[in-house]
Amino acid sequence: MFAFLFCVAIIVYWPALSGSLLWDDDSHLTRPELQSTLGLWRIWSDARAVPQYYPLLHSAFWFEYQLWGDRVLGYHLTNIVLHVIAAGLLVLVVKRLSLPGAWLAGFVFALHPIQVETVAWISEQKSTLSAVFYLAAALTYLYFDQTRRRTYYLAASGLFLLALLSKTVTATLPAVLLVIFWWQRGRISWKRDVAPLLPWFAVGATAGVFTAWVERTLVGALGADYSLTPLQHFLLAGRVIWFYLGKLIWPANLMFTYPRWVINPSEWWQFLFPAGILVALIGLALMARRHRGPLAGFLIFAGTLFPVLGFLNVYPFRYSYVADHFQYLAGLGVIVPAASGLALIAHRVSAGKSWGIGIASAFVAILGFESWQQCHIYRDAETLYRETLVRNPKNWMAYNNLGHVLAQAPERLPDAIAEYEKALQIRADVPEIHLSLAGALAQMPGRTEEAVAQYKIALRMKPDYWEAHLSFAKLLSHLPGRLTEAIPEYEAALRSKPDSTVGHLNLGNVYVQLPGRLPDAIAEYEAALKIWPDYAEAHYNLGSALAQIPGRTAEAVAQFQAALRSKPDLESARQAIEILSENSR
Repeated sequence: MFAFLFCVAIIVYWPALSGSLLWDDDSHLTRPELQSTLGLWRIWSDARAVPQYYPLLHSAFWFEYQLWGDRVLGYHLTNIVLHVIAAGLLVLVVKRLSLPGAWLAGFVFALHPIQVETVAWISEQKSTLSAVFYLAAALTYLYFDQTRRRTYYLAASGLFLLALLSKTVTATLPAVLLVIFWWQRGRISWKRDVAPLLPWFAVGATAGVFTAWVERTLVGALGADYSLTPLQHFLLAGRVIWFYLGKLIWPANLMFTYPRWVINPSEWWQFLFPAGILVALIGLALMARRHRGPLAGFLIFAGTLFPVLGFLNVYPFRYSYVADHFQYLAGLGVIVPAASGLALIAHRVSAGKSWGIGIASAFVAILGFESWQQCHIYRDAETLYRETLVRNPKNWMAYNNLGHVLAQAPERLPDAIAEYEKALQIRADVPEIHLSLAGALAQMPGRTEEAVAQYKIALRMKPDYWEAHLSFAKLLSHLPGRLTEAIPEYEAALRSKPDSTVGHLNLGNVYVQLPGRLPDAIAEYEAALKIWPDYAEAHYNLGSALAQIPGRTAEAVAQFQAALRSKPDLESARQAIEILSENSR
């Protein structure tokens, strides 16, 4: 049956296999400076080296790069395989709990349209990878709960730690296990149930606090977009829960980025969402006197959603408070009880087993077909953003990102500028849009001063915006008579991001062109190489600088040779070695 599930999943997600990189995929896949063994060490030792500090995820990307490089097919296939493995583990967990409908739950989890965003988007390998360890840890702990064997406990603890290192939303697992034990036994024992999980709670809480710090401090989840009052947080949480529940039950009008709600306590109807949660909890609690399953499922669903209910700053909240991939694991709290309930009903119906299997197969087939259709919008970035704008025409991020796609072709720069301007009509206070527009204008003949103006606007809004400083400095360094103006911009970029190898390289390139600044250029090239020892361009430029200093020819040749080791087709380095060798004879 697992082989059949895998084959069905491949068919359903087939359109995603040919998909290109989307949104932030290029920043999540292993960057050149991290592709060496030293880079693998930095993934674990430097929280700033990767977009989010999930070291096991980025180690997986590192190993995948060693296998297939930049070819996206391998990453897409890995994501599908991990998703199917997670579905298979779910089946084993449900069977271990002696619940009916295990395979139905597995197929629904694997093929539900809400999962398409997670499976088709390479960056979301963090969700599929962490789900594998999360469910494996849950399954192993259930064995420990029944046998009390220490080896099972240690194995489950190790798997839980691997899940946390992939994505910290998995920190909710110990609470989920306690809910399961309450559902099984009707009560929770401190010694049997709570005490063994206390280390898990401690490690999970630590990981959660660290991730929250990373989101705020390193990722940038700060500012007006995240400023909500306690009452607004409360209203938002109620609305988020109902939103995800609705999308699970009726997965219509799914989109990559949903409209961002305005949470306004002065609008009475917004109180209906948390009030509805309270009423639902009271009803489920009364029902729990005879059937604990529905309440347990709801607690697992809402509890697993806690990290994205709005009480913690999550960077994507600046675009929308909800996203399909946020409920990848949380949906299990609804899928498993629903599948088990449907299996029980089918078993009790006099029409027999074949009737139930037929209905379940038709239901799964409908989900699979909807997912297959949904996958098509993830085939490339332009399609994704245009489809998003059809459903969410006020999405400034989609306009901005669509502009990035169009700007890759010089003949489409005017179209890109038009998209950036549409984004500014929606949110003129976003520095990223001004930076995007500046970059496009800088490539257009006769529009340099407009580009300079946009860079200055972006930097007034966000003075520590290192990407804007870097891009502005690059423009200034190519403008006649403005080379020295680029220096403070590069220095500002490096203050905000001292590990920017491009920043050090480009600043060195500026110093090389200025009288008496050759030692400064050498220092910048060496700084770049300290971060990325295999940086071919830095080796080459350092060699070129050293070649200008009497008595340092041998060092220059060594740098050119290092550049060739990193980039064998760098013909200019080969020619430089030949010239220096001839001159030294």
